[in-house]
Amino acid sequence: MSKRFGDHQALDDVSFALRPGKVTGLLGPNGAGKSTLLRILLGLARPDAGSAEVLGGEPLSAPERAQRVGVVMDAIGFHPRVTVRRQLEISARSLGLPSSRIAEVIGQVGLDGAERKRVKACSTGMRQRLALAVALLPDPELLILDEPLNGLDPDGIRWMRRLVERSADEGRTVLIASHMLSEVEQSVDDVVVLRRSVLFTGSLQELVRRGGGRLEDAYFALVEGAAAAPRPEVTRA
Repeated sequence: MSKRFGDHQALDDVSFALRPGKVTGLLGPNGAGKSTLLRILLGLARPDAGSAEVLGGEPLSAPERAQRVGVVMDAIGFHPRVTVRRQLEISARSLGLPSSRIAEVIGQVGLDGAERKRVKACSTGMRQRLALAVALLPDPELLILDEPLNGLDPDGIRWMRRLVERSADEGRTVLIASHMLSEVEQSVDDVVVLRRSVLFTGSLQELVRRGGGRLEDAYFALVEGAAAAPRPEVTRA
């Protein structure tokens, strides 16, 4: 699929697939098209050419499909004056879910004891956990996480890594967009490297092998090479 904004080509013939039950890292520099791609997958934007398929259909085109996708976006906003529990009640009601799910997700994301805390009093890390709790409410098949480590301390990062691994072990498909290469290397099975076009799609192991054992080396070789080439060749593995 492709997407243009005026004279700017945001996405150019992008094509890749996610493996069920696996964690895929979406990598690319600022301005590479990652946010545009996620917006298309979530049904918030339409490609100019081509199409996207999410869980067997158009992106979130039906309420029942939307309930099968959990999303954590970097800029997600909650009402600052409501409590953590109230925000989850609002989200559960909007999804048509029973309130019994609230206690389950609070435990999953480690917000026990914070239910009565107002959102405005929550740290950035706590808000990130709340966003993940909302994403997990429908027990989704697909989890899309945009910079999920923002605002997390080392303990929070380790917790997030374990939660992602557990989600994949439970059969969920997970897509993580992140700039933190070291954490991606510890968390994902597959990688998509994007710089307007797909530069690489395949297993993390294969990409690291091509970088001589380092994801960072392989990543920069791809994106710096793409910057010097008008239309880079996609590498699939």
